Amino acid sequence: MTYPNRKSYWYSVAFIVLAIDQATKSLIDLTTPLGWSLEVTPFFNLVHVLNPGAAFSFLAGAGGWQRWFFLAIALGASIWLAWMLSKPVRRLEALAYSLILGGAVGNGFDRVARGQVVDYLDFHLRGMHWPAFNIADVAITGGVVALIAVSFLEEHQK
Repeated sequence: MTYPNRKSYWYSVAFIVLAIDQATKSLIDLTTPLGWSLEVTPFFNLVHVLNPGAAFSFLAGAGGWQRWFFLAIALGASIWLAWMLSKPVRRLEALAYSLILGGAVGNGFDRVARGQVVDYLDFHLRGMHWPAFNIADVAITGGVVALIAVSFLEEHQK
């Protein structure tokens, strides 16, 4: 069942994700030197690293063109997501689009303003580190998980 969309609500969710993402990145950027690391728990560090690539530093060493490539993807995805939020969709689907939109704009803003994305969350276990990430990445991942859940719910209802 779809619901009439309260566009302003879902755009606000995306904006809140963007604001939290940019506030935390700015805090890290302004208060810690590049390469900084602080052990918070035996499995989690706060760090200050820059990622010129995408998830898992994909294309990080590509020579600079990837900045514009990933920015174009973020812009295209953001336009599509904003359009999808203007249509009647299920609440979980609207939440997913909002999370992905906020995260895409957050990382896109970094590419424009800094040329790279600021990452600061570093999880590790027994010497193995998950690539550092940020709130925008968490929102994008959460949105994708929600979209997968929506697809399973739709399949289950058939």
